[in-house]
Amino acid sequence: MAIAEKSVHHLVDRVAPAVTVETTPKSRTLDARQICRAISRHIPETVLGQERQNRIDAMLGKLPPVHRRTLRELVIGLLRRMVELEASDIDLGGYGCGDLVWFRIFGRKTADRELGTFSPNETDILIQNILSNHDRASLFSARFVDFSFSMIFDSVQVRFRATAYYDLNHLGLNMRLINKEIRPLSSLGFHENVLKTLSLQHIKHGLVLITGITGSGKSTTLDSIIDANNRTCEAHIIIISSPVEFVHEPKKSIVRHREVGRDVHSFKEGTIQSLRQDPDIIVIGEMRDADTIATVLEVADSGHKVFTTLHTSSATEAVDRILGETPSSEQNRIRERLADVLTCVISQKLVPDLMRRLVLAKEVLLATPAIRAAIRNNHTDELYQLIYQGSKYGMITLEQDLVRLYRNKTISLDEAYSQANNKKRFEDLIKLI
Repeated sequence: MAIAEKSVHHLVDRVAPAVTVETTPKSRTLDARQICRAISRHIPETVLGQERQNRIDAMLGKLPPVHRRTLRELVIGLLRRMVELEASDIDLGGYGCGDLVWFRIFGRKTADRELGTFSPNETDILIQNILSNHDRASLFSARFVDFSFSMIFDSVQVRFRATAYYDLNHLGLNMRLINKEIRPLSSLGFHENVLKTLSLQHIKHGLVLITGITGSGKSTTLDSIIDANNRTCEAHIIIISSPVEFVHEPKKSIVRHREVGRDVHSFKEGTIQSLRQDPDIIVIGEMRDADTIATVLEVADSGHKVFTTLHTSSATEAVDRILGETPSSEQNRIRERLADVLTCVISQKLVPDLMRRLVLAKEVLLATPAIRAAIRNNHTDELYQLIYQGSKYGMITLEQDLVRLYRNKTISLDEAYSQANNKKRFEDLIKLI
């Protein structure tokens, strides 16, 4: 909705002195809050929902760049606080945060009351201000948008994966810190057979799944795998992601980054297009729907090495999820194709250790002939036992890995038990110690 020029100039006149007089971090915060309050005062309380968001959009578009930068600096100040606290995530906005800023620190969500309170109107303005015009349009249309954000901290660029969404007509925001450095793949504790499966040097084709719940470190593991291949293989790696998180510099490989919504319309389109771009490795950030799953399997079947992620809590569940997303009329064909192309499933969790930091616990399936036969014959209920018995190949169940972490005095028994998917199996394993 258009705003009268007189109203806009009045707003600018009101806030301009406040944002130019002082330059300390504290005063910049005050200045940004004054801008938010000034904008809010010019939107009647009776204007609600999307119409209110449209008004905010219009008024932000009329503000001078110096005032937009002031608002952005407030958000950057919160992100600097996040980095200093070693937090993985920040949440703010909407009614759900109770006017507070929240951080996830070593796995636990904590409100930072020292930062004061931010009303839903204030956070609506701050969140909209950091979005591009394209991202803001996507937010208004789809009621959420995934995007990336970067800033300079201690002379180093720091990147965040972010999502903005609606919460009772106001905007909520989550931003996750993307690690500045990639952990070496060798440090993640995989068996040598698994490392060979992940390497283009040893296996040129097939599908590798990285699975886990939200916040389980899937992207970190995937980046470690990409980096290992980038350092050792003369190849072409295409990454299709929403949004692009870690940006890999080309080393021995060409590395393309294609962001869904900016560089390509969808995961499915990006995957199909990649076949015409002479790839050796195709990385699909996530398989979100049946069409993307079918396309990924087809691409893997064409002889390419494909890495992707799924939101499942175990390797067995990942196989069932792929089949469950497929129409019943197509399940036999998809089951055959999955049995042919699957090479490895890594399912993982981040578990608090005795120092309340996070360590990796994992379940690994390798596609041995017995595993392929179980998938092909629709005996997925046998997969867990095959993983359990497959240690000589490099396989391990989550429960076995949790017991290993407990035996090494890395995590507590209570934590290990709470993280186990199969409590009975875990109890049986503990009795053997």
